[in-house]
Amino acid sequence: MWKFLQLHLEEVLGSILLALMASIAFVNVVVRYCSTFSFAWSEELTTNFFVWIVLLGTACAFRDRSNLCVALFYSKLPSSLRTLCYILSLALALIFFSVLAYTGVLEILDEIDLERVSDSLELPYWIYTSAIPLFSILIIVRIVQRAYLDFKNGDI
Repeated sequence: MWKFLQLHLEEVLGSILLALMASIAFVNVVVRYCSTFSFAWSEELTTNFFVWIVLLGTACAFRDRSNLCVALFYSKLPSSLRTLCYILSLALALIFFSVLAYTGVLEILDEIDLERVSDSLELPYWIYTSAIPLFSILIIVRIVQRAYLDFKNGDI
């Protein structure tokens, strides 16, 4: 299990999605300027892939401890307050992404119940939305992994 958590799946999947987004957008631009035709589905895919990439990037940031923080104030705090702030920020992040995963599941259930489909490709919309709870769970795993390593190595 630990070997699996050390893989950089977010980067690989994010790179593939970014390459797909760029390719789809490029082909659409070329086709649009060389003819009067345009791919309506390209915007649908690139918009949804962008959301997926943002969530994958968030997981990478937590894994690599490169998420946004105010290091200037944090480094000036005494050790006990620094630990308290670290634990508080962990708790808030875990609560936020837990709520995001939960509401994402509720949204998927609504989309399945309403049989909502996308406009261009007419795919069930829950396919796109499923990334929200799945990647939120991945982010939670990365937060816990980072916290474990920080406490183990005494880096807080």
